[in-house]
Amino acid sequence: MNQKKHKLFVNVISNFVIMLILAIFCGLTLNFNSQQVFSFNKSEAIYNGNRNSNFVSLMINVYWGSEFIPDILNVLKQYDVTTTFFVGGQWVEKEPELLKQIYDSGHEIGNHGYFHRDHDKLNYDQNREEISVCETMVFKNIGVKMNLFAPPSGAYNKTTLQVANELGYKTIMWSKDTIDWRDKNSDLVLSRATKNVKGGDLILMHPTVHTLEALPKILDYYKANNLLAVTVSENIKT
Repeated sequence: MNQKKHKLFVNVISNFVIMLILAIFCGLTLNFNSQQVFSFNKSEAIYNGNRNSNFVSLMINVYWGSEFIPDILNVLKQYDVTTTFFVGGQWVEKEPELLKQIYDSGHEIGNHGYFHRDHDKLNYDQNREEISVCETMVFKNIGVKMNLFAPPSGAYNKTTLQVANELGYKTIMWSKDTIDWRDKNSDLVLSRATKNVKGGDLILMHPTVHTLEALPKILDYYKANNLLAVTVSENIKT
């Protein structure tokens, strides 16, 4: 092979190798980005599930309102719906039988801290204690190791996220808030749980009489609009 042909051969091989490397790199990047779309970073709070699904989740935070929970459970049973109750440790101490009733009804149990403190104002040890003590109380009563944590009042910071992650929890926020604890109006609860609702929504509520009154209409709306009410874990599953 003369020098000119040898040089041409080397250039062809070099260009081929470069193109191959670029193709592999692009493929890996595309795959990574694709995975990112459908996965969640454990160091960040989760505000919604998969937007390409028809799943929505009612996330019920419980520190009070025990008197309304049995009827809420009955409505959920009538509609064959399972959802997620985020329970506070202090409430669990007072209502262990009601916690068991929720769990035995097939609903998911999540961690809502112990004293309902603003976690963004707590240091590392305090964050850890709030989550851990609630975890211990729930496990003691129903033998469940929770893996979802909803910060009381939605208050969290990087330390909260770090502690939750270390303890094996995903930090859960919401995309819609019924504000049922403040606005004692079932029509408002209904509107906030249904207006512009879409797949992946996490809808925050509490056990109030107004939520109980609105719940059948909320579930009727979801059914009529081909939305499936599921647990938070199922909604955010990747």
